[in-house]
Amino acid sequence: MSLRLATFNVENLMERFDFSGFRNELNRDRALRLFDVDNEAQYRRLEEARMVASADDTRQLTALAIADTGADIICLQEVDNIAALKAFEYGYLFRMVGAGYRQKYLIEGNDSRGIDVAVMMREETADGEPIEVSDIKSHAALTYRDLDLYTPEIAETNRPDDRIFRRDCLEMDMRIGGKPFTLYVVHLKSMSGGGRQGMDSRVATMAIREAETKAVRHIIEQRFGRGGSASKRFAICGDMNDYQEKIVISGDRLNGYAFDPVAEAESALNVFSRDGFTENALLRRDVMDRWTLYHSRGPQERHLCQLDYIWLSPKLAADNAMRVPDIIRNGQPYRTIFPPGQEVERYPRTGWDRPKASDHCPIAITLDII
Repeated sequence: MSLRLATFNVENLMERFDFSGFRNELNRDRALRLFDVDNEAQYRRLEEARMVASADDTRQLTALAIADTGADIICLQEVDNIAALKAFEYGYLFRMVGAGYRQKYLIEGNDSRGIDVAVMMREETADGEPIEVSDIKSHAALTYRDLDLYTPEIAETNRPDDRIFRRDCLEMDMRIGGKPFTLYVVHLKSMSGGGRQGMDSRVATMAIREAETKAVRHIIEQRFGRGGSASKRFAICGDMNDYQEKIVISGDRLNGYAFDPVAEAESALNVFSRDGFTENALLRRDVMDRWTLYHSRGPQERHLCQLDYIWLSPKLAADNAMRVPDIIRNGQPYRTIFPPGQEVERYPRTGWDRPKASDHCPIAITLDII
């Protein structure tokens, strides 16, 4: 009996318009910066037209990427609300996979923009085994004080009773063909807005993400016991907004590119990998072929890295030692620089920068539930 599990940051699956760009230029779309907008009413009309025009292509590409995961269960990040998820599944995904993802779960979390983690799942696996949810729990209300995670680094930007999770840690208990399986879905603090002067943004925000990973680990160890978690079937999925390695890109399109893998000594994700607590399933791929996001701030700062993860419990990892995850990169825009031999055929209507399926790539793995 097998389960196909996937995770995907779908990049702003929104039901509403964001008009904050009229007053905050940092939030204004680049296309509208080309025009002299006289007043807010005019800005709203232009923003509505821009969003409606771009959303259809974008969501077709998003749906194609999800369809290509072949997932029985897919964990999602950056979903506005359950209504947006239902509209997307019915209007776009249904046309590609049929009546597949009838079970949808989302609990509103802490994100200031209103983007949440969510889960969609089929009623049964491809093998015909039932997927049954027995419990779902939000941990969005946990504070630094609750878990004694308030440190001097955290104190620079947060207070003791602030909530740990920037979005949530969504815990779902289910049975796959009658066998227990627990899923934890997260979307950790982004590598921006650290508020610490003169520091690299990733380093400046790492303490917050480390508190989040420690909180997730605490939740799991409280649930199963410190030693007991090794024998349980669980997975931690989502956008971790951190990495333990990256591929630095140099050169240019005229003279060719060079790709150099670099290991990171410090990462918030070390909390998950330390002492065999969980295994990053993508480590089963070659070091040059684990990336799920292309980051660029111009020619001087470009790299590929893994931000999206399926962390397997020791039991799941051992039971599936030969299973290698897939990364679906066909929805990446043409500006993404691929290492040699990794090029893929892009989905129709993909643009240089947009439209695209997402800035992230979905990942998926087939797991034997033994």
